[in-house]
Amino acid sequence: MEYQPINCSFYDELEARATLRRLCQITYRDESGGLQRAEGVIQDFFIREKAEYLLLSTGQAIRLDRLIVVDGLPVPRAC
Repeated sequence: MEYQPINCSFYDELEARATLRRLCQITYRDESGGLQRAEGVIQDFFIREKAEYLLLSTGQAIRLDRLIVVDGLPVPRAC
């Protein structure tokens, strides 16, 4: 699936959580489309193969366009 950027304002929310080292509850879709949950502190953001990811303190990387809900906030699409 081609990467679809998330809303720029929500990206700012993610960066704020990373800066504050806040524990985040995340719901996202895995590669097969199934719903998954993760918890951790956002450590970093990076780009791999033209897609943006966040890296959690657990070592898990999640593609941003697969995020559904972060800390109870639905993730809006497109900048």
